[in-house]
This record gives sequence, C-alpha cells and structure tokens, in this order.
Amino acid sequence: MTSASKASAEERVVEKAHASAVSDRIIGAGVRKLVQDSWQRSLSLSLDPTSVAPEPSLSDVELRDLRNQHPLSAVLPVVHNLLIRHAFDSKLIVAIGDESGRLLWIDGDRVLRVKVEEMLFVEGADWSERRVGTSAPGTALALNRGIQIRRAEHFNLLAHPWSCTAVPIHDPDTGKILGVIDITGGDEAVAPQTLPLVEAAVAAMEAELRIQRLGLAPRGSTTIRPTPVIVAAPQRISASVSLNILGSDNGHLEVGSLSTDLSPRHAEILALLAWHREGLSADRLALMLSDQGNAVDTLRAEMVRVRKVLELFSPRVVISSRPYRLETPLELDAQRVLAFLERGAHRVAMGAYRGPVLPNSVAPGIIEIRSEVSARLREAMLTDAAVDVLLDYARSEEATWDTEVWRACLELLPARSPKRAAVVARLQRIDDELSPSVPARRRP
Repeated sequence: MTSASKASAEERVVEKAHASAVSDRIIGAGVRKLVQDSWQRSLSLSLDPTSVAPEPSLSDVELRDLRNQHPLSAVLPVVHNLLIRHAFDSKLIVAIGDESGRLLWIDGDRVLRVKVEEMLFVEGADWSERRVGTSAPGTALALNRGIQIRRAEHFNLLAHPWSCTAVPIHDPDTGKILGVIDITGGDEAVAPQTLPLVEAAVAAMEAELRIQRLGLAPRGSTTIRPTPVIVAAPQRISASVSLNILGSDNGHLEVGSLSTDLSPRHAEILALLAWHREGLSADRLALMLSDQGNAVDTLRAEMVRVRKVLELFSPRVVISSRPYRLETPLELDAQRVLAFLERGAHRVAMGAYRGPVLPNSVAPGIIEIRSEVSARLREAMLTDAAVDVLLDYARSEEATWDTEVWRACLELLPARSPKRAAVVARLQRIDDELSPSVPARRRP
C-alpha cells in the first residue's frame, strides 16, 4: 500500500468514527487519544457539528481596540518574516488568536481566505473548543501545547476539508497564555515540518516580546538580552538606533536596550534630521520648525539643550553642525511603515502604523512628513491591499470617515461575506453625519 493509499484509508476510518461519535456518541477505534478527548468535550457541550454556532458579532471599533491593546500586535513583523510571506507561495493562511481563541489577524493566500469564510473562519470569530469543538487553535489552547488536526478530526463538518497546525504563545515573563498561532490549508498545513516551524516562530515571537520589554527599561539602567534557543532566529525589524513618532507627540528614542521619551520639540528636531539624512542648514531646519521671526537664534538655543539630553542618554546619538546632521543613522518608525508598503507587506505596515506622525505638531516640516506618510499609506491601501487589510485601515481613526475607503471595501468583499452589513451600516452613518441637513417642508 502506498503512503497516499494508507493516508486515505486512515482518513476514512476517522470519518466513520466521527459519524458514529456525533450520531451515537460512540467513538470507535482508529482515532488519536487527544482527538477522542476533544470530541468528548465537544459532545458534552452539545455543539452542533453541522454548523458554526452563532455568536455576538464584534463591531469594527471593538475588533480594532482588541488588536491595538493585545501584546501580540507588537510582534506582527516577526510573524510576517517567518510565516506569512511564505504562506502565499504555499497556499496556506496564518491566523493569530487571543488567549480565549478569538481570531484577531488572518493573512496568507487570498483565495483560501475567501473559502474559509464559509465556515466563519474570519477575524473576530471565536474558534475556541467551547464554540466550534475540536480545531487546532481551540484545542491547542485547551491542551496548552502545539497540535495538528487533520481534516475529519475536526468536530465540525464544515472544517473537514481543511487541516491545521496551531501552537499557543506564552508571556515570556509569567508563562501565561497570550494567544495562539495557526496554519490552515490542505495537507501541507500538517506536514511533518510544519509543527516545528510554527513552534520556532512562536519562540521568536516570545523572544521579541522579551527584547522589547527590556528595551523599555528605565533610562540609565543596563540590561543583558537573553539568547533565545530557537530553530531560526528572527531578523530584527528595528534598527539599533530608532525613534518612534507615530501616534504620539513625545518621541520615544531607543538605543539598544535603553530608551527614553523626548519632549515634543526635541522629537521634532530628531525626526526632521532622521528624515533628511543628508543634513539641514540652520536656516532650513529653523523654517521647518517654525515660521516665526528669530527662528535661527531659537533653534541654536534648542540645539544646545537637545545635545545635552542626548549626551546624557547615549553617546551614540550625535548631531554634527554645518549642516545639522545625525552622525549615526536613526530609523523612524514612519520610515519602517513606508518600507513595508514598498515590499507589499500591507498587513505588517498596518500593524506598525500607530497613528499620524507627531499628531499635534504644527511645525511645517513635520506637517509635510505627516501628510506624506498618511497619503502613501492611504494610496497603498486603496490600490493594492487585500480586502481584510483595507478593512483594518478603514477602521482606523484616520480613515473612519473616508467614504472612498469604505466603498472600496464594499466592492472587494465577496457577495456572501458577513462583513458587508457592517460596511453598509458604516457608509450610511457617514452619509447621515456628514450630509447637510434638509429642513422639513412647511405644511400648508
């Protein structure tokens, strides 16, 4: 018997056992112990194996808030580098769920994502065992270990065309479950090498979380980064010297394991010098910071202060003169977002985009950078993003009233997508809120 014939025969045994389990509550031989136990738990919950149980739907704002507040949002670039970019070529999808089994992010093969919507495998859906029975993400969370579920081993019949591998993600400090990562597709999703690959990706995510936390240590403290034992170490996404200016007026400067918050003015100065790496003359930098008189004299006084701050924080960040220029390249998180967009990594770009550049700054140079980043993000989302990524952008504060973006979402969504109703409702609300009121006619 060939390996393919053997696999087919084993699958028929499992299908027969599943039919017996759901009809007579008797589980026959030929089913793995962990699957038997999960089926028993599913039966005890009186789940319907022929449909996905309805659940209260999340609004766009609720889903966005869940994502923004979840600690795994900080390590999405790691997932993209290790798994998602390969999933497109392998016709697989990658899903990340929270600790309760609710799916927060789904990416990968576009055709496959549309197909799995039929079983409500969508962002915001609850795929815990208590909701859908045996599945890789739900059962991995229930058992707190990595598992693979093949086709008919799923409790729900709608999931029988698919196979999946899932591994829980833990807090590197407390060991508490933070969420789960899942690979779904055909037989490739449960290939022998898939589970070790996902486990390595999880180890990289947990290591990245630890590194990021060490990077937030109080100013002046020193830390030693642990060396994670992983199969494939991730490439660091952020440079050793970086400045975060998205969504906050106080720039956050990071140098190795040290970090500090800057004043709004100092954040503006460093952001402009990082953006214009060739350097800026005193006159030009002054004009970019203010259109008021005596701007150059004010700038020179401010440069003395910012240099003292940098000298106390780290000798690696040095501003030279004539022209003013950063001697060490300083990477902006805004530039990182644009780099992701240029590589076509739209979902990762959205995960890294925390909001407009220094949102309350009125410095002319910062306004120009803010406008460019926002415009390029919007254009990329409208012209080349997958519909689920475009929906993420539409839900952001920046696009929440953007009719063109919401209409583009509606055009891209499949006719039977459960997400269409929310998009239509959003367009109606925009129309109601922004359209000029029509005075009521006077009665004769």
